[in-house]
Amino acid sequence: MKLLRLGAPGKERPAVRTEDGRLLDASAVTADIDGAFLGSGGLERLRAAVAETSLPELDPAGLRIGAPVARPGKVVCVGLNYRDHAAETGAAIPPRPVIFMKDPGTVVGPHDEVLIPRGSVKTDWEVELAVVIGRRARYLDGPEAARSVIAGYAVSHDVSEREFQLEYSSQWNLGKSCETFNPLGPWLVTADEVSDPQDLSLHLSVNGVKRQRGHTRDMIFPVEHIVSYLSQYMVLEPGDVINTGTPAGVALGLPGTPYLRAGDTVELAIDGLGGQRQTFAQA
Repeated sequence: MKLLRLGAPGKERPAVRTEDGRLLDASAVTADIDGAFLGSGGLERLRAAVAETSLPELDPAGLRIGAPVARPGKVVCVGLNYRDHAAETGAAIPPRPVIFMKDPGTVVGPHDEVLIPRGSVKTDWEVELAVVIGRRARYLDGPEAARSVIAGYAVSHDVSEREFQLEYSSQWNLGKSCETFNPLGPWLVTADEVSDPQDLSLHLSVNGVKRQRGHTRDMIFPVEHIVSYLSQYMVLEPGDVINTGTPAGVALGLPGTPYLRAGDTVELAIDGLGGQRQTFAQA
């Protein structure tokens, strides 16, 4: 299934996108697509309602697409997880996943306006595969156990401010948690529809110029390893989001390439998971 949330910020309604592109109102099954829904067997209930053809069709005209998961409890990120990205930034291949956190309040819709922070001179782009957790997970015993707690996948834009991130602090949080810095969606594609998360192409362009072209097979640490690894150090809750890293082609690794400015447009997509488009504005 492809799950999404439609409507103004804070007033989104849950919906399902069918294989033929129709949108079905899921409000009769759940008030929202969130951790409580995912952790209580909500996907199974919604799948049954779709099979029974009991959900009314929605007219999407004029409806904003919100993030496919209501505000996550946490957003966990993996840095330097593609070999080519580590190389372009001059970093060594990490022996263990590089983990940092991102403010969950950064999560916005896939086509929402993204704000350049005040004082920013190095706002950067990063297309990433996001993993959404569907069951509480702690001390998972390897990839198979990790697979069982994944609700699905989505396109994530891990927007970053490099000066804030790398020059203002020994931690990365300042450059990762600015408002609107994590567009997510358009859909949450359930795990059963993604046969292999390590077989997905990622693309990103800025003002029509292709900047990133990568593939999840080039991850240093694959998805299921990341989920299992994280569960050794923190409890993963339903609705949590994991950003799994970005391939080469970010402004940081392209000398002479301008960073993002107000008025720039970024488009990004992952095969089978949909696409995003944002116009940047000054905060």
